[in-house]
Amino acid sequence: MDAVLFDMDGVIVDTEEFWREREAEVILPTAVAAGDPKQSEIRGINYRETYDYLAERYEVAMGREAFLDLYESAAAELYESADLMPGFRDLLAALHDRGLQVAVVSSSPPSWIERVVERFDLDVDATVSTEDVDGPGKPEPDVYAAAAARLGVDPGDCVAVEDSPNGVRAATRAGIVTIAYGGDPEAATLADHEAADATALRAAFVGLGVLS
Repeated sequence: MDAVLFDMDGVIVDTEEFWREREAEVILPTAVAAGDPKQSEIRGINYRETYDYLAERYEVAMGREAFLDLYESAAAELYESADLMPGFRDLLAALHDRGLQVAVVSSSPPSWIERVVERFDLDVDATVSTEDVDGPGKPEPDVYAAAAARLGVDPGDCVAVEDSPNGVRAATRAGIVTIAYGGDPEAATLADHEAADATALRAAFVGLGVLS
């Protein structure tokens, strides 16, 4: 393997529970006037595309800009307080010691990704947002194909770490070996490998020959 591609929320930074609570308690009840969308429908999808998804399938109660403001105000609060996922910094150092390139591949906008990278001073070779890609976001493969191209590697020589079903679908469709991280049962079913926690993730990398 030549590169490891990490999703951000719930993989690099401990934000997934925050987003689940905010979507369940604030965003979806405020935005949807009729219907009962499930969070699993929108997990891993860029929040701009989330609005389009909801508007196509449900009766929405607000315009696009007001909807985007719900996410952007939450992000401003979140990324100044969230912690790195356990073991990530050591894992990142170990991957670089083995000569692998590392990229962040996220549905979050570039400014959110950069905020995390800068706040934690993460040594990554590239950051790629679905907003950087001329094409649809996750679960389509475009963002992962773009990340591999930016690193100058073949998708078949990459490993992706994702925590959501839509993220796993995107990486798999790009021809990338995928590890489902964090214990989501649907993501685990779709992925090539699974790792419930940081210890299991490192073991999965050892099993793939990425680490020794």
